[in-house]
Amino acid sequence: MHYQGESYMAIRNIGSDPMERLAKLTSESAVVIFSVSSCCMCHAVKRLFCGMGVNPAVYELDQDPRGEEMERALTRLLVNSQAVPVVFIGGKLIGSMDRVMASHINGTLVPLLKEAGALWL
Repeated sequence: MHYQGESYMAIRNIGSDPMERLAKLTSESAVVIFSVSSCCMCHAVKRLFCGMGVNPAVYELDQDPRGEEMERALTRLLVNSQAVPVVFIGGKLIGSMDRVMASHINGTLVPLLKEAGALWL
């Protein structure tokens, strides 16, 4: 798991539109997780991916000066779901913890990860 310390500078330098920033950040890594450091569900989803051998890019919104507006943009994408954690695989929105776990349980998560180049097994 790599935390995007330099991402705060990157986020600051991307256009002012939060949706544009989300699109840019989610296209830069095979697996991207938007998280809040104190969130237990965020911790669980990060551990799930690490336990599978995936090295996700993690953006901790509570540690980012523009994190609140990023979280609002994520909430707009996730109709009827909590704002964090939010997972993107291969640049595509997977969703929050419930969608990730459903994909894991029904066997569709591993193929998505392989297709995105996040898993080689």
